[in-house]
Amino acid sequence: MSAAADFVIVGGGSAGAVTAARLAEAGRDVVLVEAGPDYGPHGAPGWPADLVDATTLALSHDWGYTSGDGRWAYERARVIGGCSAHNGAIAAVGHRADYNAWGLPGWTADDVAPLFDTVVEKMRVRTYTADEAVPFHRHCLEATEALGWKMTSDLCDLDGNDGFGLETVNVVGRTRWNTAFAYLDPVRHLPNLTILDRTLVDRFEETPDGVIVHAVSDGRAYEIQAGTLVLAAGVYGTPLILQRSGIGDPERLRAVGVEPVLDLPGVGANLHDQPLVLVDREIGAELQADIDAAAAEGFLPEEQTLGKAISSQATDGLFDLHIFPVLAADQTHELHGRVAIVVSCVTPQSRGRIDITSTDPEALPVIDHQYLGDAAGHDIAVLRDGIVKANEILDHPAVATHVGAAVTDLSTDDSIRANVAHYYHPVGTAKMGTGPDAVCDERGRVHGLSRVVVGDVCLYPQIMRANTNLPAVMTGERIAQLLLAD
Repeated sequence: MSAAADFVIVGGGSAGAVTAARLAEAGRDVVLVEAGPDYGPHGAPGWPADLVDATTLALSHDWGYTSGDGRWAYERARVIGGCSAHNGAIAAVGHRADYNAWGLPGWTADDVAPLFDTVVEKMRVRTYTADEAVPFHRHCLEATEALGWKMTSDLCDLDGNDGFGLETVNVVGRTRWNTAFAYLDPVRHLPNLTILDRTLVDRFEETPDGVIVHAVSDGRAYEIQAGTLVLAAGVYGTPLILQRSGIGDPERLRAVGVEPVLDLPGVGANLHDQPLVLVDREIGAELQADIDAAAAEGFLPEEQTLGKAISSQATDGLFDLHIFPVLAADQTHELHGRVAIVVSCVTPQSRGRIDITSTDPEALPVIDHQYLGDAAGHDIAVLRDGIVKANEILDHPAVATHVGAAVTDLSTDDSIRANVAHYYHPVGTAKMGTGPDAVCDERGRVHGLSRVVVGDVCLYPQIMRANTNLPAVMTGERIAQLLLAD
């Protein structure tokens, strides 16, 4: 089996679907390769309910990534639309300082601001209204206002700083508006766009005439000839494809039977995510009744309000904490008789890495995020301050009268480390730059290759202080712009 196109995009997720759509509408021949199923346009009967229901995180269509010790599940969606089809649909962009700090031409805040304007429109971003606020979230709004928080819903404002308010979300009715709906649906009819779903990319090889992509579909080998290859397989998938193709740290590659082709030790390095802890309380009987009543009406978002706060570690006067209430207090997304306020350090300094374990494209990798592992102790210090702020909200009468005792002890550094979790925002495993650990230039082109581009959140040297879905969509827009300008 074979195919060919000017551009082959690997990964039909938050970034890849965007790049493929933009190139196709510009008249370029595009093949979009997605490892998971494509359920068709919005409204097609095959879409599973959990992938379109924005009130909860979806757990189906997962790649099955875990930490080496099995402590954490790193959910990533194996489906068209990628993580935009299973996440919490929180729409945020971070602060302009985040992009300026990268020091990369074409990625400053002034460069990305117009792209975000387009993304907000395409992803149909809106703000929850006060009359939509459900129990617990409503009480937290009352408590934070009484505590003197600035009340604002500015998650899509690059100049927004600390404050608390109803979230901005890419939710239409109750539907999670993913990038397949937003970007692919308008171009699905084009003859120059081919979507190959349920097709897993193994590796690639660059030749003088282009790039040969080796994939597997339904047990059969698939060879795709690309003029330019765009890797948008996600923060875990993209470096694994690079490594299986012989691009990475030579010693690590040889250890798993891969002959090195290009010495780029930064492939798989710089892995980081925003660590979090859950400051929880038992649910009071009255609050539980209110929650049950809201659920019976059919609209009960787990996440609906969010605060940005400044810790004692911040030296720039900008927020470095997300503090947000949730109705589900663990990673199984079940209530279990408690509610929580999540505290996350959104400016993490800890770094880990990901590596293949064999040449088998279905083999699970080794993923080590090194949460709270920075030598200076920055990340855990930020969490400590956030825990204090979360408890202030929970202890305010507007909330305290509706909840019971704390469930999880977070009083010591050991207890924080024992309970640290992740925010589902991993980035950085093929970062842009010029240093010894950089993988790509500012146009996403892999150093040492002429026809291979990385086009997803792997590119970020440092995560922005935001949920990463809208930045991923923006990245898809930016990479498409750069490719069309070549």
